Amino acid sequence: MNIILNELLNCRDLKYKDFHKRLIPTIDEDTVLGVRSPIAQAIAKKYANTDTGNDFLKNLPHKYYDENAVHAFMLGRLKYDTGSLKSYISDFLPYVDNWAVCDGLCAHLKSFFKNRDEVLPFVLDCLKSDKTYTVRFGLVCLLNYYIEGRYIDLVLEIAKSVKSEEYYINMANAWLISFCLIKEYEKTLPLIEAKCLDKWVHNKAIQKSIESYRISDTRKQYLKSLRIK
Repeated sequence: MNIILNELLNCRDLKYKDFHKRLIPTIDEDTVLGVRSPIAQAIAKKYANTDTGNDFLKNLPHKYYDENAVHAFMLGRLKYDTGSLKSYISDFLPYVDNWAVCDGLCAHLKSFFKNRDEVLPFVLDCLKSDKTYTVRFGLVCLLNYYIEGRYIDLVLEIAKSVKSEEYYINMANAWLISFCLIKEYEKTLPLIEAKCLDKWVHNKAIQKSIESYRISDTRKQYLKSLRIK
C-alpha cells in the first residue's frame, strides 16, 4: 500500500463520509473514505515535490475520491515549469469524475496561472474535450483567472458558444456567466439581453448573479425581468 493512501485510510471519518457523498452524487460511495479537506490539503503539502509525492502522481488511476482530492491539491504545489505542470494536469484530467475534484484542482493552480497568456491555449484545448469534467475544468479556470478587461470578450464568446446536455458543464457555464455579470456587468449584459443562451443556463446565470451582494438592487430587478419563461 502506498504511503499517502495509508495516511488517508488512517484519517477516515465515517460521519463526514455520509455527509460528503451526498454532495457528490455522481461518484460511487464506496470510493469515498471521508477525509476532511484540510487534512487532505495537509497531506498534499507534506508530500508535494518529494519522491513519494511524485510516485503518487504517476500512479494513476487512483481508487478513492480522497486520493484524487490529494492529487488535485498536490498539483497546485508543484515547483515545476509550466510545460511540466501542463503534462501533469493533462495526465490527471481524464480521471477527474466529479465537480469537487475538478473545481478544487482549478482553485489550487494559482502558480500555474501566473502567466495567463501562456496557459490560455491549454485551457481552450480543454474546452474542446469530449469529457465532461475536462470541459468543466476549462470553464472554471476561465471563471477563476480570466474575468477581467483584457480577456472578457473572449470569455463571453466562449460562454456563448458552449452547447451541452451535461448538467455539470451547463452549471459551470452559468456560474461563469454570473461572475461575468458581477465583475464586468456592462460588458456581459448584452449577452443576457440577447437571450441567445440555452434557457436553463440563461436563467441559472441570472439566478446566481442576483444572489450576489455585489450586484445592486436596481440591476437585480432588471436582470429578473430578463428571465426566459
